[in-house]
Amino acid sequence: MLFRSSMSKAPDVKRTTFYDYHVEAGGKMVPFAGYLMPVQYPGGIMQEHLHARDKAGLFDVSHMGQVVVDGEGAAAALERLVPVDLEALAIGQQTYATFTSETGGILDDLIVTRWSETCFFLVVNAACKEQDIKHLREHLGDLEITELSGQSLLALQGPKAKDVVGELSPAANDLLFMNGCHTTIGGVECYVTRSGYTGEDGFEISVKNNGALAIADQLLSYDEVQWIGLGARDSLRLEAGLCLYGHDMDASKSPIEAGLNWSVSRSRREGGSKPGGFLGSDQILKHLADGVSKKRVGFLIEGRAPVREGAEIVDTQGNVVGVITSGGFGPTLQTPIAMGYVDAEFCAEGTKLDALVRGKNRAMTVVKMPMVPQRYFRG
Repeated sequence: MLFRSSMSKAPDVKRTTFYDYHVEAGGKMVPFAGYLMPVQYPGGIMQEHLHARDKAGLFDVSHMGQVVVDGEGAAAALERLVPVDLEALAIGQQTYATFTSETGGILDDLIVTRWSETCFFLVVNAACKEQDIKHLREHLGDLEITELSGQSLLALQGPKAKDVVGELSPAANDLLFMNGCHTTIGGVECYVTRSGYTGEDGFEISVKNNGALAIADQLLSYDEVQWIGLGARDSLRLEAGLCLYGHDMDASKSPIEAGLNWSVSRSRREGGSKPGGFLGSDQILKHLADGVSKKRVGFLIEGRAPVREGAEIVDTQGNVVGVITSGGFGPTLQTPIAMGYVDAEFCAEGTKLDALVRGKNRAMTVVKMPMVPQRYFRG
């Protein structure tokens, strides 16, 4: 599984506020991005995955970085680092973004929420948060940049999430996808967004550590809710066609090569109202205009055994045309699935290719992503 290659071997592995809860629930704890995190619970990854698709799964994502950027001109300043029109965001609205490098690669991907005219809330990947905060401070020195190290982050995902949240916070339940609000759950102040990393309708809840357990207790009091570990989180996002940083994208790939064309706002493109102006914009806009030589695609794989990251992809003549970047078994689809990069001429849906696994060819077909329909609530 992909999380294995992200495990930290540092002696000072941290624990989230929910560590004891995970242990009491039988969670198998592993080091991941500097934290001891639950990879699975006694029911197993398959059961957890299907529970999140059918009911409501509770994920501890407190290892993620939570950062506030505040100050006059914050939107315009942040736009120098991401190819997104942040000035167009309404208060409470959020967007997906990538921190781009000077050469057009992806330094990290993140979610940006506008809290006020001058204040933005960022959620960044756990393994990248130190470098991201350094990156922000280097480029936005005039703004106040604060890591919310005293905050926990929970994600409640699945079709029953709205029923649970609807009882606990009607205001949050009224949110549309990629919007957030300050609210209370059982008297505990928190910030809730309608978002997630599973392809399901759901919510993410940012709360101070001293109120986090109370919110978890309330959520877990519902029969529809159970803890979900990293293993199922990975298979859920893979079915949903969502990238994992450090695997499906990194500093060597542009957003266009990663299939994230939609993440470059129209106003930031050639012919837009404010084209370019972000790190690596020349290269990224060139990729948009001229196309790319390799691109990320999804695969359905024949047989039952998964094809893992690093497997070479070959055409019918045996020529290497790409590499797998994520792979596993898709419990919803009941078949192995993967994503990876292939030469542009092999990107078309329905293209037949093979993955090389221990010297043997595994037949697979290029498919459209997401592989499982996304069920975000848009109204």
